[in-house]
Amino acid sequence: MPVLEASADGSGLRVAVVVARWNSFVTRKLLDGATTTLRESGVLDEAITVAWVPGSFEVPTAASWAARSGRFDAVVCLGAVIRGDTAHFDYVAGGAAEGILRVSLETGVPVVFGVLTCDTVEQALDRAGGKEGHKGQEAALTAIEMANLRRLLA
Repeated sequence: MPVLEASADGSGLRVAVVVARWNSFVTRKLLDGATTTLRESGVLDEAITVAWVPGSFEVPTAASWAARSGRFDAVVCLGAVIRGDTAHFDYVAGGAAEGILRVSLETGVPVVFGVLTCDTVEQALDRAGGKEGHKGQEAALTAIEMANLRRLLA
């Protein structure tokens, strides 16, 4: 029985990182972690493209453009949705999650969900390099592994 396990080596990969500007005090940390991890994993600077969008709700649209362009092996989606006093959180977080999943399934390109959905600013910062780890780094590693697995399965 064949068992495939993808490498965490990013050599030769081209990666787009779509990042939301809203809550940039969090998303910049996610971006720094993601791009550092991509570089440390062998992805060249010139093979990393960063695309800023206004907010997390717009992330899936830009991710779709990137995935459909044929220029990227994977797309990392970064954002931070922090709960407020209205239902806005539910619409933005749900829309971003559903949209990112749909883009990945429709294109076959790994499109990785790195959008934080937190109740508080503290929780968001804890997940952007604080005591709960670094979701930007995790998203970058997931993108590399999935891009490599796609090559093995194609």
